Amino acid sequence: MFAQAVTNAALKIDPARLAVTRGLERQASGHLMAITSLQKKNAGETLFAEGDDADSVYEIVQGMVRLYKLMPDGRRLITGFLSAGNLLNLGSDRICIYTAEAITAVTLCRYKRSAFERLIDEVPGLARRLLVMTSHELRAAQDRMLLLGRKSATEKVASFLLLMADRQDSDGDAIEVPMTRSDIADYLGLTIETVSRTLTKLKQDDLIAIPTVTRIEILDRDRLEDLAGGEGDAEI
Repeated sequence: MFAQAVTNAALKIDPARLAVTRGLERQASGHLMAITSLQKKNAGETLFAEGDDADSVYEIVQGMVRLYKLMPDGRRLITGFLSAGNLLNLGSDRICIYTAEAITAVTLCRYKRSAFERLIDEVPGLARRLLVMTSHELRAAQDRMLLLGRKSATEKVASFLLLMADRQDSDGDAIEVPMTRSDIADYLGLTIETVSRTLTKLKQDDLIAIPTVTRIEILDRDRLEDLAGGEGDAEI
């Protein structure tokens, strides 16, 4: 398995690029950078598996990661798609509670857990910064619960596209979807056929365009928002 870990001195990590140091004073950022290393993973590689020792906290610097758990019957449940600025393994559990895989080529900032936890107590502002980031994670979990609630397949797919656009700050309504249709189906609790059929119908109705398999353009955001909110034709 390809994995590369190098010191921050070798790659000259810019603290301004890291979400965990945002808002911290230079000296505080310096303490964090002293325990930091970078790892690179190719698309399809596993960052860590469910049940592994959670001896490190990671921040995604570049790329996209899928998180999933395996059900007792072997089915996969995707619990999230994370991109730059998100933390992995931040919880206090000593084992990894999910598997993380690279969807695209990924660059990760690795913090050794023991050193990281010491700095939470020692670095001014770090605990508050982590609270903000944890609050964002909680909101993402609540968004997913809403997606998996009583929404129809069309409402789920429409909501997913809008969620991806919001996360990518896509003011031009062009979003990158590097995950597979199977990934999307597992995330939304649908079948691959339903996801593909729904995307095709949204395209035929001129709500979206699909120039490539990994890129979707929102053509009519108002109608898509109506569908996501259950105010449109949920059976398109």
